[in-house]
Amino acid sequence: QVQLVESGGGLVQSGGSLRLSCETSGFPLDYGHIGWFRQAPGKERVGISYIEMRSGTVNYSDFVKGRFTVSRADAKDVVYLRMNNLIPEDTAVYYCATDLRRRPPTWRPYDGFWSNLNEYDIWGQGTQVTVAS
Repeated sequence: QVQLVESGGGLVQSGGSLRLSCETSGFPLDYGHIGWFRQAPGKERVGISYIEMRSGTVNYSDFVKGRFTVSRADAKDVVYLRMNNLIPEDTAVYYCATDLRRRPPTWRPYDGFWSNLNEYDIWGQGTQVTVAS
């Protein structure tokens, strides 16, 4: 059974750090990719980071670039999202996601594809991050 499980969220003071984990199972992570998203209360879910395992490609949204780092744990099917210099605006539920559907042969990466919710079909349950001012 394919599964993504996030953990590591919590309450932190502004300027603090957290490391989120996305534990994967049921598919070969070595050939996959993981996107990180977040959804603040009353707002849409937005993409914040992405990692593709085979190429090592990583992407970040502008509002987390330089503060967040995505990586894979050594010899584990776990992807981390290290979050530094947290601010109250980072308060949200954080999700990891992947896509196991077969893409059409005509599909090509397009600008911002990694942050498009429609490019993912498997989602975790989310973990709450709250940053106090």
